[in-house]
Amino acid sequence: MSKILIIYTGGTVGMIYDEKTSALRPIGFNEIRNNLPELYRMGIDFYVYAFNPPMDSSDMSPDVWVELAGIIEDRYDRYDGFVILHGSDTMAFTASALSFMLENLSKPVILTGSQLPIGKIRTDAKENIITAMEIAATRHNGQVVVPEVCIYFDFMLFRGNRAKKYNAEKFEAFYSMNYPALAEAGIDIKYKNPYVLPAPEKPLKVHKNLESNISVLKIFPGISRRAVDAIINTPGLKGLILETFGSGNATTQQWFIDCLKRGIDKGITMVDITQCDGGSVELGKYETSRYLQDIGVISGHDMTFEAATTKLMFLLGQELSPEELRCQVETSLRGELTPSETL
Repeated sequence: MSKILIIYTGGTVGMIYDEKTSALRPIGFNEIRNNLPELYRMGIDFYVYAFNPPMDSSDMSPDVWVELAGIIEDRYDRYDGFVILHGSDTMAFTASALSFMLENLSKPVILTGSQLPIGKIRTDAKENIITAMEIAATRHNGQVVVPEVCIYFDFMLFRGNRAKKYNAEKFEAFYSMNYPALAEAGIDIKYKNPYVLPAPEKPLKVHKNLESNISVLKIFPGISRRAVDAIINTPGLKGLILETFGSGNATTQQWFIDCLKRGIDKGITMVDITQCDGGSVELGKYETSRYLQDIGVISGHDMTFEAATTKLMFLLGQELSPEELRCQVETSLRGELTPSETL
């Protein structure tokens, strides 16, 4: 019998309709368990670690990611897998962050939640939780099937650092534009083994130093020098995510290039990702991105915004040299990007 730890953080999955107030209120895991008697019929030995009080995922922060990583680290040898119940709004950020923090992960860490509270009749919470539990417990010939951080939502299992929430209304809330799903749940759960990361042979190594002094500059036609200057001159800024057009393009106005270069010269690490959900940055493909390449902007390839943000936090926390940092940003550490030569 597999032994699974459920980590309940909160989110919509942990809401119930209060008839007295006509509003949704957060509930503890005992009430979730009461709404999900199927858990006891799965043949899985499960235990629960519950946040008290439950938190809305909009309040998620690097400090909580460190707490989650510590919970897994402290109990890693006692459980066969982990299921994290989490609000969907920032689920992809948490999944991405944990993928970098949990180096040499050899057990499933599955994040799931729901679009409707578990107390609603049409809730998607029950299927999401039950199947996430089954995936976390599944072994084939004694080997873990998905030894990585994943998101399970609406019958699909995605690599955590490749997933993105794209819809606030459908049960199908997540997709992975640049990487195939790792499994699809129907009558059976069909795993796509060639796309799953191999299980590492080294022991788990947990990283808990994250540098959150980063910012984001989303490029748009007509962006002003004042707006760019304000971000570049933010006190203590260590990293900047550039959200550019298409395959990594931005305005070529000299003031813009000069402003970014001043930031790079001050030691700000700049990573270029595309505003498009699908596709990859190819610095130098067009003249409008060659200028960025020439001043030292780093390609984020096909990383999601969530993966690029958390990866930059992770790498800046490792006290790497500028050369090592650049190399690590452009290297696939946990399957979060597709190197240019394989595109």
